[in-house]
Amino acid sequence: MKAYLAIVPLLLSLPAQAAWQLDPAQSRLEATVVEITPNGPVPHQHQLRELRGDISPEGTLRLPLRLNQTDVLDRLGELPPWLSGVKEMTLATLVTQLPPERLDALGVGESMTETLMFRIQSEDVTQQEPLKLRFTRHTHDEIQVTNAERVALDGRELMANQTARSVMLLLGYEQIGDEVPVQLDATLIDR
Repeated sequence: MKAYLAIVPLLLSLPAQAAWQLDPAQSRLEATVVEITPNGPVPHQHQLRELRGDISPEGTLRLPLRLNQTDVLDRLGELPPWLSGVKEMTLATLVTQLPPERLDALGVGESMTETLMFRIQSEDVTQQEPLKLRFTRHTHDEIQVTNAERVALDGRELMANQTARSVMLLLGYEQIGDEVPVQLDATLIDR
């Protein structure tokens, strides 16, 4: 019994491994799509909100992106009942690796920059892209994540992707510019 009582304080003094997850209320992605029209280029702001995903103990973050997280449905209005299931459709899933201990080691008020390799999986394609992100710890259980440098998606690749092209056509964009600048503003919380 004495040995057990001696171990308890030791176990309590060990650092706890944080289980980080995106806070949907504070996690979004904004993109500027430039529609090419006969009257010239017209920029449109779009948002992907309520980003959700956990970092597993092994460091894997899976981030499914669904149609109902976009502002597409806001712009189109109510879908007919026979299309209601489309709202939950996953457009793509982003997967990356970030060891949770790197986040745990970040002190309050400190920042770090990491280049993460994101695997983008969609219905008809899988590709990999590096993304340089800045992690800033604001409180013990909250870390803000933003782009560390300018990020732009290739407009031609987006239009070549069947799922992305379908979304663009739903919005009425037959042709878009070569670049789609993207800004991430997300918050990781320790659950």
